[in-house]
Amino acid sequence: METSHQKIEPVIKNQAPLLFLILFFLIQATVFTVFTVPFSWELFWVAVGSYFLRMFGITAAYHRYFSHASFKTSRVFQFILAWIGSMAMQKGVLWWAAHHRNHHKYSDTEKDIHSPSRKGFWYSHMFWFLRNEYNDYEAKLIPDFYKYPELRWLDRNHWIAPLSFAVGLYLVGGWGYLVYGYAVATFLLGHATWTINSLSHVYGSARFESRDTSKNNFFLALLTMGEGWHNNHHYYCSSVNQGFYWYEVDLSYYILKALSFVGIVWDLKKPPVKVLEEGRRRDLEKKAKAANKTVKEKIPARRTVVTSH
Repeated sequence: METSHQKIEPVIKNQAPLLFLILFFLIQATVFTVFTVPFSWELFWVAVGSYFLRMFGITAAYHRYFSHASFKTSRVFQFILAWIGSMAMQKGVLWWAAHHRNHHKYSDTEKDIHSPSRKGFWYSHMFWFLRNEYNDYEAKLIPDFYKYPELRWLDRNHWIAPLSFAVGLYLVGGWGYLVYGYAVATFLLGHATWTINSLSHVYGSARFESRDTSKNNFFLALLTMGEGWHNNHHYYCSSVNQGFYWYEVDLSYYILKALSFVGIVWDLKKPPVKVLEEGRRRDLEKKAKAANKTVKEKIPARRTVVTSH
C-alpha cells in the first residue's frame, strides 16, 4: 500500500501543452512593460537586487541544497530557502530538485530531459519544462525532502511565493518597482538560469572527464552566481562550491560560507584533495600542450623566412 510520503503530488497535472505555451509567453512578454516606466538608477538597483536574491534561491537552495544536499541547515531556514527559490518562478522546489537529479543520472543521454547535444538548444534552454510529460515527478527521487509536509505544500502551491513577492514590490514602490523588480528581473533571471542547461553544455572548457558535455564558463558563472563552473559540478556534484579554486568566482558559495560563520548553515561539503589535485594536473597538462603547439607553429614559420633568402 502506498504511504503518504511515497505518493506523487505533482505541481500541475494533465494540462494541455498549448496552455503552458500561452501562459509562458504571456509572462515572458511582461518584460516589455519596461517601456511604460522612465528609467532611474533606483529602479535599476531594485532589479539587480531582485535578480541576485532569487538567483541565490535557485543556485544555493533549489540546486545545491535540495538537489544535491551539499550542506545542512535548520528546518526553518530550509523552508526560507525553498520560499526564496520559489520566488524565482521556476516551479516547485521538489519538482525542480527531482528532475535535476534525473538530469545528472542520465546527463547527455537520450533519457536526459534537457541535453542540447541530443535535443537542441531551445528545447534544452526552456521548452522542455513546458512539455506535459514533465509536469509530474517521482517522489522516490527526492525522499530526503519529500517527507516534510511544509515543502510538499509549497511545492504544490509554488505560485504563492512569486505572487507575494510581486505584491510586496508594488506595495513598497508602486508600478515602477513591480516592472523592474519583477517583470524585468524575472525575465533575465529565467534566461540566465536556463543557460546552464543549454550554453554550459556547449561553450567553455572541460577540465574533468565527466562523461558528458558539461563545460566551465567564467561569464556564465558571473551571471549565475557560480553555476557556470558546470564541468566541475558534473564531475563532483555534491560539493557546495562549484568554483573549486580561489580564482573561480562563486558568489553563492561565498554567501553560504558567510552564513556558516554564524551557524545558519553547516557541514558544507567540499571537493576532496584528490579531485583538486587532479584538476590542477589537468590544467598544467593543458597549458603544456598549448605551449608546445605554439612552439611547433612558430618554428616552421621561422624556417620559411630563412629559406626565402
